[in-house]
Amino acid sequence: MWDYFLDWGLAAFGDYQDAMASDEPFLFHARISAALNIGLLDLRQVCSDVEAAYWTQRIPLNAAEGFIRQLIGWREYVRGVYWLKMPDYAGGNLFGNSRPLPEFYWTGDTKMNCMGQAIGQSLKHAYAHHIQRLMVTGNFALLAGIAPSQICDWYLAIYMDAFDWVELPNTLGMVMHADGGYLGSKPYCASGQYIKRMSDYCRNCVYKVSESTTDDACPFNALYWHFLMRHGDLLRGNQRMGMVYKNLDRMTEPKQQALWEGGEKLLAKLDAGESF
Repeated sequence: MWDYFLDWGLAAFGDYQDAMASDEPFLFHARISAALNIGLLDLRQVCSDVEAAYWTQRIPLNAAEGFIRQLIGWREYVRGVYWLKMPDYAGGNLFGNSRPLPEFYWTGDTKMNCMGQAIGQSLKHAYAHHIQRLMVTGNFALLAGIAPSQICDWYLAIYMDAFDWVELPNTLGMVMHADGGYLGSKPYCASGQYIKRMSDYCRNCVYKVSESTTDDACPFNALYWHFLMRHGDLLRGNQRMGMVYKNLDRMTEPKQQALWEGGEKLLAKLDAGESF
């Protein structure tokens, strides 16, 4: 798998590492994380192979830099956080989330195409790449106020590369921002517009990503603004969130109220055990 990726996938990794496409679970990803995590591949050799491919002009700089940075820049950083901060780190819950994980995470039974695609391929292949985990299934869990322990347990249960040292900091810290910003300086939250830009999922979805408050609006939109409003006391002081809150403050009061009410309805459906 590693040789195949070096020959055919790595050159396009820099351009498409964050892209998502319907019924394309792998795209330009190496799928070597499980092999790395159990020691079948050596991290240093993998990085050397990528560097050699760059110096021999087989791949562009953004592919080499992007891939190596994810390994020795992020993966090793996460390992360090785990061994430095555990076991107390596992109890982080900055936002006080207590909502249980929706049933559709275990079945893929949802009308949200992005969630259906990401969950469906996860259940089928025990695999999803980092943007599907962070900005689709993880983003929804963050916006919906899911208990960090429940989404952490889900990632640990279904992904073949999930070991506690790598899964827990990524999920609790990066996905859920439950560590108060120790791992990353801002929550990775987004509306449906991000998913639209990074994928083709919205084309075949019953929900309209261009709408926020109608009955057929993309659930990510109202949940996003609801999340920002309900946690403003914790997030308004974050400089990286300043522009987002300026956009919120520029909205008219009726629009803000409509977004709040829309988010409340969606969360009430979750609490009632309903799927979207």
